Amino acid sequence: MSLFVIFIKYYHHKAYIHIMKRVVITGLGAITPLGNSIPELWSALVEGKSGAAEITRFDHSKFKTHFACEVKNFDPLNILDRKEARKYDRFGLYGIAAAQEAMLDAAFNLENENTTRMGVIWSSGVGGIETFEQEIEEFVTSDGTPRFNPFFITKFIPDMVAGAISIRYGLKGPNYSISSACASSAHAIGEAFYQIRAGRADVIISGGSEAPITRGGVGSFNAMRALSTRNDSPQTACRPFSASRDGFVLGEGAGCLVLEDYEHALNRGAKIYAEIVGAGMTADAYHITAPEPNGEGASQVMINALKEGDLAVNDVDYINAHGTSTPRGDIAEINAIKNTFGKHAFNLNISSTKSMTGHLLGATGAVEAIACILALKNNIIPPTINHDEADIDPEIDYNLNFTFNKAQKREINVALSNTFGFGGHNACLAFKKI
Repeated sequence: MSLFVIFIKYYHHKAYIHIMKRVVITGLGAITPLGNSIPELWSALVEGKSGAAEITRFDHSKFKTHFACEVKNFDPLNILDRKEARKYDRFGLYGIAAAQEAMLDAAFNLENENTTRMGVIWSSGVGGIETFEQEIEEFVTSDGTPRFNPFFITKFIPDMVAGAISIRYGLKGPNYSISSACASSAHAIGEAFYQIRAGRADVIISGGSEAPITRGGVGSFNAMRALSTRNDSPQTACRPFSASRDGFVLGEGAGCLVLEDYEHALNRGAKIYAEIVGAGMTADAYHITAPEPNGEGASQVMINALKEGDLAVNDVDYINAHGTSTPRGDIAEINAIKNTFGKHAFNLNISSTKSMTGHLLGATGAVEAIACILALKNNIIPPTINHDEADIDPEIDYNLNFTFNKAQKREINVALSNTFGFGGHNACLAFKKI
């Protein structure tokens, strides 16, 4: 793929040209309900394992939903000392841990790097909800004397992970946070792509983290009737594209990608997983929680990502669907895919890895981008689990290849990752084999 060249406006009566950089992925990290590393995550995805189980964080007996996809066996003291770990909410600890794995994977010698050209763009849909709940509960059950944790604010604000990662590695380039509900980390990765492509940075650490499995998190989604209530069988509760789907399964964790200028990566001899070639962003402008039924915004976001990547619809081999296992959402996305790809929709593979990880809200885009990248690298499509052939929804076209129940081997050159959020936020990332 050649470099893109664009002309920009005259400045002091001189014309300038700007070279659009190629952007590649050189490091990955993950903390998920399927494991606390990239190898654990990928192995579980290929094997079709579910991360869902009974909630352990609080007494769930009075809640409509008794299960979630919790991160398991996570010890923050593996990455931080006890004093430092107390400064962060669970979502922050997940983010720092995922970033550590990704930075080790990318194998930088930071002494040889211009760290003013290395940045962090992180995301979270809700930030430190666990900290917020605990602090407010302690206050309202006290005698009214305000005794708040001095780290209360910095533990729950979503931008603190970007700050913590930059401090940890001395990265002085672009540094900020994005919050767009479930599309948050896909938007963050898209922004990182734009920063490097425009030449404003050489390296951006990007992704998202979330820890919403709290009484407030579960209770509020229950009130919206958004969560599955299949309490008798948590591991089979998330069943995208099946007639009996009854809502998503709440998850938690973090995903981190190291995005890097291609020439910069070559010059330092970096391992390259894949190239990111497009990042589409649109809005449904329809409803605060429901998707536009025909999938118009979702279709346009895929079209935008393809155009930006100079890709034809026939180039796409795999779509990691948003696929939340909600009645309206799955149908709207299928409509969007069929409208976008036409006849080619029946030649590509589609799967929802949320059937295994659960819905990680603001972190889901990053974790699913990682699934796409590893699918490209290994030529394996992770499955959509929990589908029974008799569980047929008449509004779903099962001639599409949803990669049900078992992973499929296939040559993959281009993969798309779809992520849609409350508020009508749509994002689509396009990755290409390099």
